[in-house]
Amino acid sequence: MQPDELVKSVKLTSRERRFIKFASVEYGGQLYMTPQDFLESVVEQEPRPRLKRRVLSAKEIEQLRDSTPQLKRGSSQMFRNMRDKGIISYTEYLFLLSILTKPASGFQIAFNMFDTDGNQRVDKNEFLVMEKIFSFAWRDKRGINEDDKEEKNEEKKGKEGKDPQDNYINDDQGLQRRHNVDTMLQVHFFGKKGNSDLKFEGFRQFMENLQTEVLELEFHEFSKGHETISEVDFAKILLRYTYLDTDEYDMYLDRLLDRVKYGQGITFHEFKTFCQFLNNLEDFTIAMRMYTLADHPISKDEFHRAVKICTGIAQSEHLVSTVFAIFDADGDGLLSYKEFIAIMKDRLHRGFKSSAKNEGWEAFKSCVKQEMKSAV
Repeated sequence: MQPDELVKSVKLTSRERRFIKFASVEYGGQLYMTPQDFLESVVEQEPRPRLKRRVLSAKEIEQLRDSTPQLKRGSSQMFRNMRDKGIISYTEYLFLLSILTKPASGFQIAFNMFDTDGNQRVDKNEFLVMEKIFSFAWRDKRGINEDDKEEKNEEKKGKEGKDPQDNYINDDQGLQRRHNVDTMLQVHFFGKKGNSDLKFEGFRQFMENLQTEVLELEFHEFSKGHETISEVDFAKILLRYTYLDTDEYDMYLDRLLDRVKYGQGITFHEFKTFCQFLNNLEDFTIAMRMYTLADHPISKDEFHRAVKICTGIAQSEHLVSTVFAIFDADGDGLLSYKEFIAIMKDRLHRGFKSSAKNEGWEAFKSCVKQEMKSAV
């Protein structure tokens, strides 16, 4: 790419780069993920080996639409069952990513954002309009975030031999081209003819199923067919998206190994319940700050109580003991609050660090408010 072309190009965010990396199909000059691509993008570092992207024909697009299950047939295995039998646009990729970090209490809020006329139903047009606003929020409201820090860090490290084109795309609309094709989500939510309405219960079930499916994928990676994973495997899952160096990473695992001599394992129910708590991490942080007025270490009783207040669900004694074994820096039976919150935020956002006010859900709400003001 020539310098003058580079200036005209659009700078890619880390999410856009990741979408492009994992997207395995193309139609009408537009990149799409398959359901399998999406799952791999949230649990794997790199996409599965492939020679090149598959270019879909109009007939294949029609076949994908016909094979998409109805909303009432959704399940926590739908993405795995569909594999490459569907297409997901970039805006839908952002939407699906946001679902993974939503607490159950946020499902209704998310639905209401799409339900612009307040009739407790979302039609296809409402969904597409809000999806477009959502995608603009991620790009235009970024401000100075981790994408910029990441680039500066790479410059400091003196990385060479990298094509500038890897970070730019020569497209006036980036990945936001007009989609004149029905995607997997559109057909799943609104039917093959696009005239069905989406009700809250169906939307809630879809969000819950997707969260469960991704967690099952992670859990089964370590369980190898067994009903439990080891405490060390649990720690590895928690730490896999963090920015720790090798020595720090090993330190956490050594702590656990020193303190848990005879492990009983972590069940999927325990793992899922803990991850549901992480989706309420912001509420937990507020609760602990109100309680302590300072970020001092937390006892197990304080932790149990705060988690139950924020989620309505109690964590098992064994899981809490495992968490404390990992994050009790001094061995005094108290959780290192700041350390725990920092690591869990990395886990929650799966390596996509960002400024909360400038990206994701907060940016989405801000963008919607601005749109509403301009419409008045």
